[in-house]
Amino acid sequence: MNNRIAVVTGANSGLGRVTAATLAGQGVHVVMAVRNVAAGRAVAGQISGSTEVRELDLASQASVREFAAKLTTDHPRLDLLINNAGAVLLGPRRTSVDGFELQLATNMLGHFALTGLLLPALSEAPAARVVSLSSITHKPATINFDDVMYERNYSGSTAYGRSKLATTIFGVELDRRLKAADSPVISVLAHPGMTRTNLTPRAWEHLGRRGRILAWVGLLATQSVEQGTQPQLTAATAPGVKGGQFFGPRGPFEMFGNVTEVRPSSEAADPSVGRRLWSEAETLTGVRYLPYRD
Repeated sequence: MNNRIAVVTGANSGLGRVTAATLAGQGVHVVMAVRNVAAGRAVAGQISGSTEVRELDLASQASVREFAAKLTTDHPRLDLLINNAGAVLLGPRRTSVDGFELQLATNMLGHFALTGLLLPALSEAPAARVVSLSSITHKPATINFDDVMYERNYSGSTAYGRSKLATTIFGVELDRRLKAADSPVISVLAHPGMTRTNLTPRAWEHLGRRGRILAWVGLLATQSVEQGTQPQLTAATAPGVKGGQFFGPRGPFEMFGNVTEVRPSSEAADPSVGRRLWSEAETLTGVRYLPYRD
């Protein structure tokens, strides 16, 4: 992994922090793309290896464009993009600065735009990879194209599942389009199962003391961050990985355990859904790349 450059979003905590530290320890230069630069620098100071911290707010399309422009000026070749950052908001509906439902904006739309803007730099590498972080919550979810921003009958938990389904659809459709374009870049997916990260207590904070109790009960049924990071590290670094592969835990209901190859939901794998969501994302973000080829 020496002389390679990786971008890890949300690299200052949880899965992103462990991923960044692991890659840096393997000789990769890691660009830590974080919303809180001070927190990112504090974490970077504890990592043994080559890192740099850059500001990125995935919920702001302006921030995504600014980050991508500056990064590709300084690093015209990138080897790895790990779309790791995520938001879990189980309280009332919130919107981004662009007016998008906040979980969809952060988890999928920001990464969709970021990937498109960084694709020219990734295409300069001989074997670049884009890793998109899914979740087991994508499996029961479904996309409502008549209410993509979930303005009616909002549920935070359902919105989170929908955002992770959208992320999974994006990763699968990205694989189709990269292959159709004969691109050297591959798209791979991963999910961590049930893992103890700081997102769990944050998700319930709107409920006060009751929420803190629910969060800690939930944490008892989860695996460590180090274990949960293994699927995305496998997707990012294992030799022989092919575009379209999806890695997750081997245990019951894919909640925990050693890494294995898993399958996306039928909706996530549906090409017609992939094309429709891609078109929707292009319209919303204004970032267009890899046009559909029949």
